[in-house]
Amino acid sequence: MLDKADLKTGIDKSDYHARMGVLEKRLESLQLKVKELGIPVIITFDGWSSAGKGTLISKALEPLDPRNFSVHSMEKVTEDQFMRPFLWRYAVKTPPGGRFAIFDKSWNTAAVIGDGAIRGHVEKDMDGICRDILAFEKQLADSGVLILKFFLHISRDEQLKRFKELEKNEDTRWRVTEKDWAQNKDYNKYYNHFDNMLKKTGAGSVKWTVIPSDDKKSAAIRFFEVLVERLTETVSMREKEKNNLATKNTENTQRKAFDDVPDILSGVSLEKDLSEAQYDSLLKQYQKHISNLGFKLYRKRRSVVIVYEGWDAAGKGGNIKRLTEELDPRGYDVRPVAAPSKEELSHHYLWRFWRDMPKDGHIAIFDRSWYGRVMVERVEGLCSEDEWRRAFNEINEMEMHLRRHGVIICKFWMHIDKDEQLRRFQARMEDPMKQYKIGGEDWRNREKWDAYLLAVNEMLAKTSTHCAPWTVVEANSKKFARIKVLERVIKTLEKEL
Repeated sequence: MLDKADLKTGIDKSDYHARMGVLEKRLESLQLKVKELGIPVIITFDGWSSAGKGTLISKALEPLDPRNFSVHSMEKVTEDQFMRPFLWRYAVKTPPGGRFAIFDKSWNTAAVIGDGAIRGHVEKDMDGICRDILAFEKQLADSGVLILKFFLHISRDEQLKRFKELEKNEDTRWRVTEKDWAQNKDYNKYYNHFDNMLKKTGAGSVKWTVIPSDDKKSAAIRFFEVLVERLTETVSMREKEKNNLATKNTENTQRKAFDDVPDILSGVSLEKDLSEAQYDSLLKQYQKHISNLGFKLYRKRRSVVIVYEGWDAAGKGGNIKRLTEELDPRGYDVRPVAAPSKEELSHHYLWRFWRDMPKDGHIAIFDRSWYGRVMVERVEGLCSEDEWRRAFNEINEMEMHLRRHGVIICKFWMHIDKDEQLRRFQARMEDPMKQYKIGGEDWRNREKWDAYLLAVNEMLAKTSTHCAPWTVVEANSKKFARIKVLERVIKTLEKEL
């Protein structure tokens, strides 16, 4: 790709000011439309050292309202970032609707050229990391995020010239590092790395724009032209979608399923139980074992994600309590997931879960999770059919990225039958200490049991993968369910450790 960039291009000063004035006014107007339509915009700048990324970022910000953008310098990797999956530090900074997020060095360069956030064992699977990147960008783009990726390309001679100019000035000398000089010395090697990166990470739904940057004025014009053009196209498209939305009928599409979905839950026997003596003995034994494994996880810097999904009143809370009773409270967090807030709704639906992913050596337990997209949001019509169908693959891709980092994933579906749920609902209604656990929403969900059953079967079929399988827990007996979860977590951790 780099061989197609004409580095000899230039523009005279008068032409530059005339064209830039028009482009800046247009960008100033477009940002208002972006905010009005709630379009999230990501702009990434990658390229050679001293290619002018900082200059272009500053120039791009001049017409923008400072309340509507955030700039993220991603050059240095903090210890906290190093202890999480590679894409985490970018995912948590993706913008809400109506805002611009500008990244000085993106996930693309970091993955292919090298990044301190990527572990040694991951570097052996760079093709996998590139697949994660393409999936990450596609998820954002499919949800309505406009992503613009710019690579600033300069010649070896121009880079050397800029380095020398920076070193002449005592105030700018610090900006040229040994790493920069090494890049210029091994220009051809880096050229091949960059070209490879552009090809690998430009093969998906988000393409690269290579900007010849030997001439700073022509580089600025090219950047503004592409930015204004893409924003104009996106604004026009969203306005049409907004007008068509009112007439689009999606009624009852939320309950459709794929034709090949097996009825997984119908084959689950819910008669399993344990005696009080068996339960007490195994509980004490397993909790002690879990405690020891928790310390081992910390020493080996392995993180764990445990997901609890299940029917209302299936016993998730009591199960989590028994799982964590003997764990060091400094080593785990329980994340109860409720309906998304206004801020969370303005982001991609996975954003709020990315924020809660554990750092290495810690455990995150989710009481309900990202699977709400393919259950509650699907059944209740809170997302479109296209969105929940797309989510199966998006969730699998996210979990694969977690696994690539080394995260251990345990997913439990707490299964009870309809009669047992009714019995537990009634018991809660009769107990003043438990009445807070039952509300109108629980009864409404119960009325939609068949629709939820269809969604759950499809979820289990489509998202139980080799790297993150589901465990269906027979939970009519709370004692049996608690022991089964403890046993499965122990077996999984022992295998991984």
